[in-house]
Amino acid sequence: MSVKLRLIVMNFLQYAIWGAYLTSMGSYLVKAGLAVHIGMFYAMQGVVSLFMPAVLGIVADRWIPAQRLLGLCHLAAALFMGAAGWYALGAGDGVAFGPLFALYSLSVAFYMPTIALSNSVAYAVLEGAGRDTVKDFPPIRVWGTVGFICSMLVCDAAGFQTSSMQFVQCAVLGIVLGAYAFTLPECPVNRTGSRKSLVDALGLRAFTLFRQKKMAIFFIFSMLLGVSLQITNGFANPFITSFRDIPEYAATFGANHANALISLSQVSETLCILLIPFFLKRFGIKRVMLMAMFAWVLRFGLFGLGNPGGGVWMFVLSMIVYGVAFDFFNVSGSLYVNNTTDVAIRSSAQGLFMIMTNGIGAMVGTLGAQVVVNRFVYSQATPAEQVAGWSHAWLFFAAYALVVALLFAVVFRYKHDPAAVETRH
Repeated sequence: MSVKLRLIVMNFLQYAIWGAYLTSMGSYLVKAGLAVHIGMFYAMQGVVSLFMPAVLGIVADRWIPAQRLLGLCHLAAALFMGAAGWYALGAGDGVAFGPLFALYSLSVAFYMPTIALSNSVAYAVLEGAGRDTVKDFPPIRVWGTVGFICSMLVCDAAGFQTSSMQFVQCAVLGIVLGAYAFTLPECPVNRTGSRKSLVDALGLRAFTLFRQKKMAIFFIFSMLLGVSLQITNGFANPFITSFRDIPEYAATFGANHANALISLSQVSETLCILLIPFFLKRFGIKRVMLMAMFAWVLRFGLFGLGNPGGGVWMFVLSMIVYGVAFDFFNVSGSLYVNNTTDVAIRSSAQGLFMIMTNGIGAMVGTLGAQVVVNRFVYSQATPAEQVAGWSHAWLFFAAYALVVALLFAVVFRYKHDPAAVETRH
């Protein structure tokens, strides 16, 4: 098997594990009577992302080859996720928040670092084989999104969307990748050379960038926009599935196959990555970021106005604009940080960008969204009132995204130079 094919298999499984539950866990929690805790489950991914990737990154740099650590982390994550599934299956309708959340949190603590580890393994293996990482890695990484989509569809087709079997599906895939990782080529370990401190690994050195007004504003707005990142992962599936309790929509495809509908978002994400170089060069970072922000307004607003029946086109359009909302912010923001920071702190600056967006932003966003959903949705007595409440909640999120976009347009000063190569690596 060629090096590229082996890495494609790794990336496919890496994100298939996540796709098994990320978009459907909210619906299971609703069925298990834990709807008011959805935000806590998704916020935990942000909490562990603040420190676990950095800590295990140092371990991989100094002591354990990255491919072995990748395998160990996946096996540990699979063990705890499998235990969560086993507990939930045994408890039936009596699932308690404490045990399920503890087992899930331990699994996520070991899984989240594998995202960075899998990238490190891919880079090391490609370099060891004399390949060009800039040219060869993106086509390999795309298969990760394919794996995520396939796993979502399997979860949907198997009827796991509202069942704890999605955790078992995740665990099985984790065991497969955990074992497979040990067969990958050896990655180098630096036991004698320069060692990155925990301060550098966490991206804390880059906090000096806050002394620059433009960068401070950029990072603050990155956090504010990061609030939107996990909202639809946690709440889109429970929202769409809730229409099954309304006779008018009970038999519609969307209400019964929310994961299949949501998978269009990942398809859009895959395609929109290809547009970024053109848009950045043509319009510059400020306009591209504004496109992402207004795409979030549309993403949420279309959810608030649509339904799985005659309004299903709004859901589909919401899935399509997700690619712009997610990629134009995450990828373009990362490129901007890379191109505007000194090479000495560039890695730390990327770490800070991740902390502000996928750490603090996503954590605050999911917990804040839970408060909004509890207020508008789960405080209502009837299914019809809850569906109406969902509409109000999504429009509230759209209003938030709109305010952030308008403030960014006014506050962030940036003059685009089309001659500048903003997409350099």
